[in-house]
Amino acid sequence: MPDLRGLGVSPGRTAGPVLLMAAAPALPPPGPPLSVEAGTAAVAAALSAVAAELDRRAGRADGEARDILESQAMMAADPTLLETAEEHVTGGMDAAHALDAAFTGHRVALVAAGGYFAERAADLDDLRNRAVAAVLGLPMPGVPDPGHPFVLVAEDLSPADTAGLSDDVLALVTEKGGPTSHTAILARGKGLPAVVACAGALTLEEGTLVSVDGATGEIRTGLDAPAAEEIRRQAEAERAKLAHSRGPGKTADGHPVKLLLNIGSAADLAPEAEGVGLFRTELLFLDRRTAPGFDEQVAAYAAVFKAVPDAIVRTLDAGTDKPLPFLELPVEPNPALGIRGLRVDRLRPDVLDTQLAAITEAARATGAEPAVMAPMVSTRQEATRFAERARAAGVRRVGVMIEVPAAALLAEAILAEVDFLSIGTNDLGQYTFAADRQHPALADLLDPWQPALLRLVETCAAAGLAAGKPVGVCGEAASDPRLAPVLVGLGVTSLSMSAVCVPAVREALAGHTLEECRAGARTALQRDHATIRP
Repeated sequence: MPDLRGLGVSPGRTAGPVLLMAAAPALPPPGPPLSVEAGTAAVAAALSAVAAELDRRAGRADGEARDILESQAMMAADPTLLETAEEHVTGGMDAAHALDAAFTGHRVALVAAGGYFAERAADLDDLRNRAVAAVLGLPMPGVPDPGHPFVLVAEDLSPADTAGLSDDVLALVTEKGGPTSHTAILARGKGLPAVVACAGALTLEEGTLVSVDGATGEIRTGLDAPAAEEIRRQAEAERAKLAHSRGPGKTADGHPVKLLLNIGSAADLAPEAEGVGLFRTELLFLDRRTAPGFDEQVAAYAAVFKAVPDAIVRTLDAGTDKPLPFLELPVEPNPALGIRGLRVDRLRPDVLDTQLAAITEAARATGAEPAVMAPMVSTRQEATRFAERARAAGVRRVGVMIEVPAAALLAEAILAEVDFLSIGTNDLGQYTFAADRQHPALADLLDPWQPALLRLVETCAAAGLAAGKPVGVCGEAASDPRLAPVLVGLGVTSLSMSAVCVPAVREALAGHTLEECRAGARTALQRDHATIRP
């Protein structure tokens, strides 16, 4: 069997026997329900069972895993989904086929909508499989449990599967997915080596010994047991080393680089980092029919500010690509290019007004001085208007996210209006290459090592250096210990990531002088593609 290569999305190296993910439950031949009442009751019970199981898993998880599982549970409990399935039963379908048809219809709509909606299509597939299994009386699909360590190989993994992985899972390999998929994000959060967009992964035979390198994306076959054991021993030694990593981020010659956290709430805070570089406030707003009130927002922000007084807060990053029912935004043909991020303020300025007021009240109550930044800023004029609004509300440090190439090219002008920049490499890559973040066939274009993307990062960092203002990276690129020295060499002043990624990035920076980081950056910029890494 030849070696394989995919996209490494969660660093680390290990080895073990392959175990394939179980197939989705097969539908039986179509048949009419015993009665419409029995069919609709079965459909409702199945969806309720799926939602309850996901809620149960969410209760045992924390951080991003908890948030994702709760979101999936809400999708399963969506009344529209139930109504669609019931209509199919009324039309003569049995419960299993009615559920399948309902999920298929919703999936088609999500994929057609693009953007965030399309990203959720894989989640919907998992919900469909679970609901069909429930109505057929079959065990819900999930990760195998052989009772020994293994490398899990699948077409794709749902958030529920990834969040509930046992300690026996050594690494993840999927044929689909991208660097910002739930599989990638949750794998990094668990510290599991992971490779996605790996063509041919499902051709691996169960029991085959393979090594997985989550940094390079290499899957090596042809190993014997002693070789696999040695790779695991080395990986354990590396984990032990990282467990003792402490202190602020800096290069080998002492150049400081702040290592910060990406969080969704106070529950995600951890002592490993030097602060919070991205407080995603939208998690407070998700899946709600009404917006969280002023007092509720104040309490949520204050819980973070008490622990991290200088946290960087991102205002609501929502829109038709991240649907929030209470916003009542119009349906758009291309949501990723429509009303999202700061652009929501064009239709609902009251949402930003309330949020800024709540942030400043939470800061006053806790004695904190947080920074606030806006997502999806495209022009100097947008940056100016946001800065004026934020400062009028009482915010002292104002910044913007750089997620659009236009903003990166205008970094110097934008920095004349704000105090700092934070580069969101996930969206910046998507818009730079006109490539959907979740399209498995385009995953290579979303590789943060792409020279075009790094050139935009360099442009922003140079503008920050000239203005004497900080420029950080808070996208998934910041969590790659091999890329971190390159980003610092480009002039980035801080890196923000999940807590579990901080030790590896800290050690990576400590192993290079600033000049070595700059040399690595020059090399990366000179390459004409991302597949050959330093």
